[in-house]
Amino acid sequence: LGDRNSRNWRERELGGSSGGAAHLARIHGTEEDRVNCPFYFKIGACRHGERCSRQHHRPPFSQTLLIKHMWTNPETQVAAAGGDIAAMDQKKLQEDFDDFYEEIYDEMAKHGKLEELNVCENLGDHILGNVYVKFEDEEDAAEALQGM
Repeated sequence: LGDRNSRNWRERELGGSSGGAAHLARIHGTEEDRVNCPFYFKIGACRHGERCSRQHHRPPFSQTLLIKHMWTNPETQVAAAGGDIAAMDQKKLQEDFDDFYEEIYDEMAKHGKLEELNVCENLGDHILGNVYVKFEDEEDAAEALQGM
């Protein structure tokens, strides 16, 4: 009997199937977490938006800024209108994207050192055109946010 209770205690305290703080910490932000949205936790966007059955926690501060739907991909617009994206000038498309990227990079770098700058071309409405800017320092990200 003592041995069986000991195993149950270990499962509870160390995050086994019985639950406990360690278990909750282990599953936070994963598919197993039935309270917090794993998509929002990872990328700051969720395809269900405000209709999502899970919570979307917005951090009070972060190194990373999310600028939603900033990049308008011309290929996406043509495809949505039923046009032929194969007929588009790929060199011109790349030049336009490079100009956009450089402009965003230069503007954000005025506020501090950047670690990453990502532009999403995913076709999901919740993420299409999102720009993620990760600063080396949280204070720089806050300054950039205030400057927008």
